[in-house]
Amino acid sequence: MMRHFVRPGGTPPVNGYSHAVTFAGPMVAVSGQVPVDAEGRLVGEGDAEAQVRQVYANLDAALRAAGSGLRHVVKLTVFLTDLDDLAAFRKVRDEHQDPERPPACSLVRVAGLVRPDFRVEIEAWALVPEGD
Repeated sequence: MMRHFVRPGGTPPVNGYSHAVTFAGPMVAVSGQVPVDAEGRLVGEGDAEAQVRQVYANLDAALRAAGSGLRHVVKLTVFLTDLDDLAAFRKVRDEHQDPERPPACSLVRVAGLVRPDFRVEIEAWALVPEGD
């Protein structure tokens, strides 16, 4: 069973994430996913939303291969090179997660990622449900 604490007493307001998530069961850790397709080609050069969409597609594929899925994510870490891309991240994120049960999330602005044309990288922790 997974329980979410969206805003425990005494904590600041949230925007699409939970302050804390309790969970039990097998877990999968997904390495930081970047905006490249199955052939390793950049998707969305200069387009933050297109890059976030590709990153979510890669997260989904990795989670499914591990027996999980985006709805089972309990923790995201998001790396952005430009905070002006936050709105694009939030738009795509909100298409993939239940606003009533959002995962815990950390956002980090970084000076750069492994390739200078990458604007976003996202890593995830998720439950691997039994018999789901």
